[in-house]
Amino acid sequence: MEFPRAPLPRMVRVRQTLPAEHISDVALAVREALTRGDFGQRVTRGQRIAITAGSRGVADIEVVIGTVVSELRALGAEPFIVPAMGSHGGATPEGQRALLAEYGITERETGASVLATMETVVVGELDDGTPIHLDRNAHEADGIVVVGRVKAHTGFRGDIESGLCKMTAIGLGKQRGAETIHGRGLRETIPAAARVTLGTGKVILGLALVENAAHKLHTIRAAAPEQFHETDSELLVLANQLLPRVPFEELDVLVVD
Repeated sequence: MEFPRAPLPRMVRVRQTLPAEHISDVALAVREALTRGDFGQRVTRGQRIAITAGSRGVADIEVVIGTVVSELRALGAEPFIVPAMGSHGGATPEGQRALLAEYGITERETGASVLATMETVVVGELDDGTPIHLDRNAHEADGIVVVGRVKAHTGFRGDIESGLCKMTAIGLGKQRGAETIHGRGLRETIPAAARVTLGTGKVILGLALVENAAHKLHTIRAAAPEQFHETDSELLVLANQLLPRVPFEELDVLVVD
């Protein structure tokens, strides 16, 4: 049996050229960002400082974390790394340490120990009584440096999506915090929960990372705690501009190679 044949529609071959600018010396860019963020004035000799490390595959994240560790040691502080990843890694300390090790974030590679726990401390609550959780090891430190990639979230749209605020609210909230915030609604709760944690005074600085479309670091910016929300909002615009886009308003079939 033969099927009727229709003429093929007109096809156009398109090549999209994306912004290729990226940071060639990541360690130097981290040091420069920390200097602009008055890092030396925010850390006191002898302080124990927690550094967040998330569960997503961020470009050169082991270099970023390792450089922050080195800069803290140069200031006389005692840095350590905490997995800031909600319930990822099977929601176990061992699983979260193993997940970080896949990204090269180990004591051997970064020069700082990885202290993993799923225990949290409730540091405050939202207006409706929702508790805000904070990783116990981070809470017991003298300060926290939040390192996070700013990008679009896959589940919602807003002025603040994935970034420093999300790392503060959900990553450092561990499984309990992540479940609470997801259940309440991410768009509104992430910024509000981050304000509660930032209000404790535990966070001393944020390091926001933006990648280009080729998964290379494009921007590294230090942000004081009071700048987290503004920084997330500004860099989200940049991150979206660097993403590949479908360059048509109307089409019937798109083949991507």
